[in-house]
Amino acid sequence: MNWLVYHIVSGQAFFTGVSLLILSAVSSMRSRPIFSRITVWSFLIGVIAVVISSTAISYWYYGIAVTATLVWIASRFKPDWRRRSAYAVVAICLIAALIELPYHISHSLNPARTRTITVIGDSVTAGVGGDETSETWPSLLARQHQIAVQDISHMGETAASALKRAKSQSIESSVVVVEIGGNDVLGSTTSAKFAFDLEALLDHLEAPDRQVVMFELPLPPFCNEFGRIQRTVAAKHNVVLVPKRVFLSVIAGSDSTLDSIHLSQSGHQFMADCVWSFVQPAFDESRF
Repeated sequence: MNWLVYHIVSGQAFFTGVSLLILSAVSSMRSRPIFSRITVWSFLIGVIAVVISSTAISYWYYGIAVTATLVWIASRFKPDWRRRSAYAVVAICLIAALIELPYHISHSLNPARTRTITVIGDSVTAGVGGDETSETWPSLLARQHQIAVQDISHMGETAASALKRAKSQSIESSVVVVEIGGNDVLGSTTSAKFAFDLEALLDHLEAPDRQVVMFELPLPPFCNEFGRIQRTVAAKHNVVLVPKRVFLSVIAGSDSTLDSIHLSQSGHQFMADCVWSFVQPAFDESRF
């Protein structure tokens, strides 16, 4: 995967954009011509980076940021506003970065009561058939770490179809790993329908002494709403979100995919290793 694409889809472009906007605001307080050019270019590139990163910060906060930025731009005609408005832009950018940062940090699981995992996913998890993907990452996880894995992933799965499949099964696992939503984002599912379906799925999976882990979706540009929905619903149901960079690091590998999305055999192994590194604290062998 091209490094620039990775930078954008992983959400790292948001922090690059915020840094450039801070640079722009600080430069605007200087009078030399070179600082004027820095102000303009860092502002333009910073705004583009933030927008295409599809970062799911609340609409109201984006509204505050836009208002403060417009006041700062208008300060060109009101010099007495310039310094205060520039400081306001810097403060808003720093707060935005602090709001977003926790979603880029992995969070550990609590100890699980049994060595069992249920996996719900689409074709990234279920595979696409053929010899090259004969052993998927849930199977590798079970074989290599002596974990009982209930794999109910399926090709073409969406949040809606995953709910139907989950309801048709008896799920008793202590940990449920959800890799779903890619087909919703890339398909014809509206954001409102995705919100309804994901809410219903996570509500069905929620249970006492069960931890639900969900991969955050790496989003194409201008798909903020899907990410916002995923974060909101995850927080409501105490779901642990795996940072989007984790999944993206798997499919970004040079030989990890068959077609830039679906995993090759080495990709499934990479995914199994990533999932295990995340869930391992829940299955401390000294407790079993």
